[in-house]
Amino acid sequence: MSDIHDIEFLGAQFALELESVEMARFTGVSGLGYETAVVEYQDSLMDGKLITRKRPGRTTFNDIVLKRGLSPNADLIEWHQKVVEGSVERTNGSIVIYDTSGIEVGRWNFERGWPSAWSASDLDAGADDVMIEELTICHEGLFKA
Repeated sequence: MSDIHDIEFLGAQFALELESVEMARFTGVSGLGYETAVVEYQDSLMDGKLITRKRPGRTTFNDIVLKRGLSPNADLIEWHQKVVEGSVERTNGSIVIYDTSGIEVGRWNFERGWPSAWSASDLDAGADDVMIEELTICHEGLFKA
């Protein structure tokens, strides 16, 4: 049996917000995830039998990768250029998920993010493909809003 909380996200477009200001819209997002290491240790029961116990260890967060058609807007390139120049601007932000009618259906917030990579697809004068811009953001925390 399902209820309204079991509705799946059908994302049609995704936005990057930095400090609550929308910076850009994207057609693809990956890396919304995290993993907690498993720490195993041996424990002795009262009868002397050894057993392996497991407990949570350190949690690590995946880098967020955003993709879209290459834009003439250079805000994202300039943000990364500051990192290249040695001035890392860590900021809190969100990946906002919109449905096909443009209504927000979900949001993932990240903490202390900064752009670790920017790239554009290969140039080929003989191809009809849209040039793709890709931005990678590393961060120190991710949670669903």
